Amino acid sequence: MRPAATRLLALLLALVATVAAVGLTVAVGPAAAQPTTPPDTSVDGTFLRISVDEVTPTTVTTTSPPEVTVRGTVTNVGDRPVSDIGVRLQRAPAVRTDAGLRSALADDQDVFDTVGNFDELADGEPLAQGQDLPFTLSLPLRAADGTLSLGIDRPGIYPMLVNVNGTPDYGQQARLDDATFLLPVAGLPRDTTVPDLAAPTGVPLPPDTGRPVAATVLWPLADRPRLAAGLPGTVDEKVRLIDDDLATSLDTGGRLDGLLTALEFAIQPSVDPDGALAASTCVAVDPDLLVTVAAMTRGYLVVDAADPTGPARDGTGTDAATTWLDRLRALVADRCVVAVPFAQADLSAVAATGDAALAQAAVASPPDVVDSLLGVSSRRDVVWPAAGTVDTAAADMVAATPASAPGATDSGRSLLLARSAVDVVDAGTSPDTVLLAGTAASDRAVLFGDEVSSALAGVGADPVTPAFTPDAQRIDLTADSRTARLQDALGALQYEALLPSGAPGTTPRLDRGPRSLVVVPPQTWTPDREEASAVLGTVAGLLRSGLATPRPLADLLGVTPPAEPATLVSPSDESPEQSLVVTAREQGGRITALQSALVQDPRSSLTPALFAAPLREDLLRALSTAGRGGTESAVDHAARVRADAVVAGIDRAYGAVTILAPGGVFTLASEASPLLLVARNDLPIGIAVNLAVDAPQAMEVEDIGPQQLPPRGSRSLQVPARVSDSRKMVVEFSLSTSDGVELGQPAEVTVRSNAYGRALALITVGAGILLVLLVGRRLWHRFRGQPDPADEQ
Repeated sequence: MRPAATRLLALLLALVATVAAVGLTVAVGPAAAQPTTPPDTSVDGTFLRISVDEVTPTTVTTTSPPEVTVRGTVTNVGDRPVSDIGVRLQRAPAVRTDAGLRSALADDQDVFDTVGNFDELADGEPLAQGQDLPFTLSLPLRAADGTLSLGIDRPGIYPMLVNVNGTPDYGQQARLDDATFLLPVAGLPRDTTVPDLAAPTGVPLPPDTGRPVAATVLWPLADRPRLAAGLPGTVDEKVRLIDDDLATSLDTGGRLDGLLTALEFAIQPSVDPDGALAASTCVAVDPDLLVTVAAMTRGYLVVDAADPTGPARDGTGTDAATTWLDRLRALVADRCVVAVPFAQADLSAVAATGDAALAQAAVASPPDVVDSLLGVSSRRDVVWPAAGTVDTAAADMVAATPASAPGATDSGRSLLLARSAVDVVDAGTSPDTVLLAGTAASDRAVLFGDEVSSALAGVGADPVTPAFTPDAQRIDLTADSRTARLQDALGALQYEALLPSGAPGTTPRLDRGPRSLVVVPPQTWTPDREEASAVLGTVAGLLRSGLATPRPLADLLGVTPPAEPATLVSPSDESPEQSLVVTAREQGGRITALQSALVQDPRSSLTPALFAAPLREDLLRALSTAGRGGTESAVDHAARVRADAVVAGIDRAYGAVTILAPGGVFTLASEASPLLLVARNDLPIGIAVNLAVDAPQAMEVEDIGPQQLPPRGSRSLQVPARVSDSRKMVVEFSLSTSDGVELGQPAEVTVRSNAYGRALALITVGAGILLVLLVGRRLWHRFRGQPDPADEQ
């Protein structure tokens, strides 16, 4: 940079720093915090990064301490030391719109106009590159005596900001980073600065419980697909997993252990004595997870995802799987349970395949799997798409798919969708259920709030932004700490219950019917036990305080929808790749054709359905939504690897049934001798095949009809044939299903006949004519009494 330009920039920065100092002097006076607008001189965290590590209390109540304390860390992520580092706490006005739960976190810092003092860290000493500093900030919630405070005077959800200033080497003091989070205030403790306990602020301020929300909780237990692809079902072989991460997740301290432990604790009678939380909660289970865990209890192997039949090692999670599955069975006994679509398959993608068997496996079979493995009767009247959205074809598919179990009925299924997945006629209302216009069966949908579910999706080790989150509410989750993201979720959970009727800026729906809280985290959710417990504890707190009432899932499904139907909104483009849909369509047909040809042996427990089910389920795993909204490239790559493995597995199954070609030339003893062939079946289950023949015109081959091949065995086939030519002929034989789908590789047989064919016929006819002539000649001579000259010789 030129010297003149450098001097000009230094002058401007000095002027900005002077203005900032004046603003700071005003802010730290003895009066209560006043709205101010700190100068925005940030450089987007180039030098410092701030992280919120602890907020106390996480939710303010009437019994909380009278101040808020925030602990965190400032880290130098730049290329030079930073000195004069100071941090302070700021507050924005309470959130008054649903969308504000997300958008307020991305507001400019001047919206956070109630500010505290800057706390200088390390006495202003420089913070070297890569080093960090802890900090602790505390401010009273309110102070009637004029002490600096957050100035919160009523319950609500308050956006908070922690601001960090500093002076990088060769620069001026500036705002270098900030962190935001939501602070739920479910009641105010008494103002300790007021000595008169009879004064209005001298007593705690409870929330308004006159209009409680009706609370329903879906607690998901799901995981991304783990079973190795392309392997058909067996009854005596260990299953193969593509990694052993599930063993860690199921064991003590793992993700799935934490989700189960948090729920076990939250609904036990000593914690939930009136059963309000238990009544509100329904456990949503992925049948793919149950199938995998149940298989792990019998011992399993771990292989490379790209080579499922290759080298394997023993898995380590058998004991953890057994313990976890037993705990789950005990927990869900006599409780509400719902099965999610198999492997969290994208229902719009499944519908696009047009494969009825895939639809059956995705929608109708999951309740049967859950019931058989958990010993429960799960709900069959609701389908929760993992994406939270569907297109019209998927809605029609859900309604049209019949029950899979004999005697069961899945009619009247409702879809569980995000509010943004539909357009309602009256935008000022927020119904719990709607009829769906434009669908073949006038389908129903139960709706959950986008803001709450989007905030819950940000909790945990792998935060995601759901596909249904509106663009205006999408925020950069990587910039927030786990603590901040958990605070955002706790605030979103309590927003509806703490929003007063008639408050400025509130939406009209507050005065139009009962309020609802439908807690729907992502199906593959990644909180630890403490975070999961905080979510359940927050809902339990709402129920105990009277801010919420329990509403079982059955009651939510029974809410009468408005007469005017809603319209489905086209899903986002986060669906699986189109090539995966094409693969599922093509391979689904091949699986159905193979299954129809398999023969059930009453002496064997391996049925055609059991053999084919894993292959069909692999196609659903390739269409899974698990992990979408995060690292898309990794999810898409894993789906492509799985799809390739499925194709290879189906090819192996088809190639296991074939004709064994005899070596050399096959010689027929006569023109009507049979051909002797051998059909081989390397599958562990019997199969019915048809023999297809491609022979030249000089050979006629009879159809021997369907032939049954034994499991892992062979069978000799006698094929009647008639040959009218003694030349060598090449005949092609192949096996196929009854539908004409070819099995294995065709075999070519070279055939030669000892029959003379047409030449022999001509010679025979000629000899016959000559014989007739000679006999006639002798008779002629005898008739005339003349000796035959031939007799004289």
